[in-house]
Amino acid sequence: MTTVTSPLTGKVVGLAGVPDPVFSGAMVGPGTAIDPVRRPTEAVAPVDGVVVSMHPHAFVVVDADGHGVLTHLGIDTVQLNGEGFELLVNKGDMVTCGQAVIRWDPAAVEAAGKSPISPIVALEAAPDSLTDLRESGEAEAGDQLFSWS
Repeated sequence: MTTVTSPLTGKVVGLAGVPDPVFSGAMVGPGTAIDPVRRPTEAVAPVDGVVVSMHPHAFVVVDADGHGVLTHLGIDTVQLNGEGFELLVNKGDMVTCGQAVIRWDPAAVEAAGKSPISPIVALEAAPDSLTDLRESGEAEAGDQLFSWS
């Protein structure tokens, strides 16, 4: 069982609240999303594991059970070409749950015309493999978002 925690502090909106059909349709995988607080902040690792993919706007951590969790910081933020994102770890690094991975400013993303809503997705997971899935309320970084069996 993998416990996936929030990489960000903000409002839990669920994948249905993501303004992107690929995420809202759970085509990448099931999960939820956070509408982050509008201040410079750090996105933290949602699980213990290895960083297998690292981009300024997104990262994937794979845990000991082989579960890959994607954190995507904002929507269409790839178009910002890394502007406003600072990588704090590298691909291949071991991270612990709650460790800072990327520093960014959701308000700057919004000012650039992009949505700062951030999907947290269980990659290649069956929809029924997630339990205790949160789709509303407030979350602090480190709060549980869902369990993955």
